Amino acid sequence: MNARKPEGTLRKGWTTGACATAAAVAAFEALHVAAFPDPVTIRLPGGQTPEFDLAGHAKGEGWAQASVIKDAGDDPDITHGAEIITRIERGMPGEGLQFKAGEGVGTVTLPGLPLDVGEPAINPGPRRILADNLATMAEKYDVPLDFNITVSIPGGEQLALKTMNGRLGIEGGLSVLGTTGIVVPYSCASWIHSIHRGIDVARATGVIHIAAATGSTSEAAVKQMLGLPETALIDMGDFAGGLLKYLRAHPVPHLTLAGGFGKLSKLAQGHMDLHSSRSSVDMRDLAETAQRAGADEDTAGGIAAANTAMQALEMAVENGVPLADAVAGRARSAALATLAGGTKVEVLIFTRSGVLAGRAGG
Repeated sequence: MNARKPEGTLRKGWTTGACATAAAVAAFEALHVAAFPDPVTIRLPGGQTPEFDLAGHAKGEGWAQASVIKDAGDDPDITHGAEIITRIERGMPGEGLQFKAGEGVGTVTLPGLPLDVGEPAINPGPRRILADNLATMAEKYDVPLDFNITVSIPGGEQLALKTMNGRLGIEGGLSVLGTTGIVVPYSCASWIHSIHRGIDVARATGVIHIAAATGSTSEAAVKQMLGLPETALIDMGDFAGGLLKYLRAHPVPHLTLAGGFGKLSKLAQGHMDLHSSRSSVDMRDLAETAQRAGADEDTAGGIAAANTAMQALEMAVENGVPLADAVAGRARSAALATLAGGTKVEVLIFTRSGVLAGRAGG
């Protein structure tokens, strides 16, 4: 998520799980009375009771379904505007709620996720919200809670190609996410969630060396250099802190951090959020690092006055100063300070064309 956060107060939205719940409640109601409620109200874990307009509905013998158009507020969520359809069917007595993946919802194929292999990618949080709301409805109509719940997202399989689901072993579509039911704009919760789940899958599949990259160029370069499997690659983006803090509690034997000079200069200077709107490179600090790496006063002065980190690196290269190696070393120290210990850390810095510029800890 590299979109820049707009100024001013931003509007919150509703998670896919909240939308699926609203559609489920409407469908459940329609199974027991003649009409679909529209709008439909649900209760979220925090006590909020939002209303949702229905986009469509249908019913037949023993089943009903309804749909809601997802409104993610001002968050740049790829599923904003998607239709979330939930179908409710009467199930076998005593089986309770059974969750199923419809069109556009993925299926878990690798261990390490909070769902068993073969389960639909409807996460535990949304399942709890669905179950709590449907339990209220079952009590209202004095019926046992034995129903099959199928969630569908038309076009979800194509949308999932823009997510990390394939790498996580979620095949066939999107995940239904949302612990609170509320989307906080630019909280980047889904990206950080994917980083954590990527680490979980790597550990569960026996991967002992993961590589976390800040972008696609550095990821492609480190993949070619190290020959690691897809499950070992983590799209860290700007969230170095989210990665390292999770690894502190869920360690792996070997970690490679890969990225461009500018972003890893920020990590070297102690920043854990590498986005341009939330941290910047201290050019004077970079000049001092260059001096410790052997730069003369003129070169260090030029680096201090540079407009960009890349310009500073070019000056260092022209003058034979191993600045990228020095920055990689400092970034490695920052990572080690955040980790609990026991993880071997390597840092690789690549140019924009994917050429190795500096390294430390290899």
